[in-house]
Amino acid sequence: MCGRYASTKNPALLAAEFDAVDGTEGGAPGPDYNVAPTKPVLAVVERHPRDGDGEPDPEVTERSVRVMRWGLVPHWAKDLSTAAKMINARAESVLDKPAYRDSAAKRRCLVPADGWYEWQPGEGRKQPYFITPGDGSSLAMAGIWSVWWQQDGDERKPIVTCAVLTTDAIGEMTQVHHRMPLVLPRDRWEAWLDPDSTDPKHLLEPDLDLVNALELRPVSTRVNSIRNNDPSLLDPIALAEDEKPEPTLFELK
Repeated sequence: MCGRYASTKNPALLAAEFDAVDGTEGGAPGPDYNVAPTKPVLAVVERHPRDGDGEPDPEVTERSVRVMRWGLVPHWAKDLSTAAKMINARAESVLDKPAYRDSAAKRRCLVPADGWYEWQPGEGRKQPYFITPGDGSSLAMAGIWSVWWQQDGDERKPIVTCAVLTTDAIGEMTQVHHRMPLVLPRDRWEAWLDPDSTDPKHLLEPDLDLVNALELRPVSTRVNSIRNNDPSLLDPIALAEDEKPEPTLFELK
C-alpha cells in the first residue's frame, strides 16, 4: 500500500519535469516530507480546455499541475468521511469497483513524489524504508481523481480528491512489503493521462526495470508520527545485521 510519501518540489519544477503548466493558482502546499491521508497534494492531469460556455475543445489538450485532497471521495458520497479509507485503489480491481471505475475510465492523474515510505514487517517494531529513485527525479504514481461538491451556505464548492493505485510488489520491493504504488515509467505518462482513452487496462502492470532501479533506504522511525516533517526523515540510517532485509536471488548470485 502507499500510506505516506514525500513531495518537496514546487509546482514550477514539477511542471517542467512533467511537461505541464502550473495550474495551482497559488494554492500549492509547501514541501512535505511526510504526506499523510487527507492532506492537499499535487497531481498532474491532462484535460480539454473549456470555452466561456463550459464546452470542452476536443482538438486541444492541456497538461497541468493541480492541487487535490488525498483520499478519493466519489461524487455520490454523502460526506467526506470516507476519504482517509480511500487513499489507495487496487490496480487489479480499479476498473470494476463502483467507487473507482468511473474515475479510472475518465479521470486519471499522476501523483508526483520524491519517494514513498513503507514499513517492513518483523518482530518488534516495524522498520520504515524510503523508496526513491535516488537521482533527484520524481516518481510518477498512477492516480485517479474525482470532484465532490460541498454545500457552503447558498453555494456549492468543488473539492477535488484523488487516490493512488497500488499493485502486488515485484522485484526488490518484495523485501519490504507485499504491496506497492503503481509507478509509471515516462513512456506510459501520455497514455495514462489521455482524456479520450477510457480503457487503461494495458497500463496497470508494474515496470520491473523501473522498480529494481529504485533505492530502498532504511530511515528513522520518526516518520511514524505525522507531527514530524523535516528533511531529516529522508536520511538513511544504519541497520544492525539482524535488521537487514533478506538478500534477493540476484544478490546471492
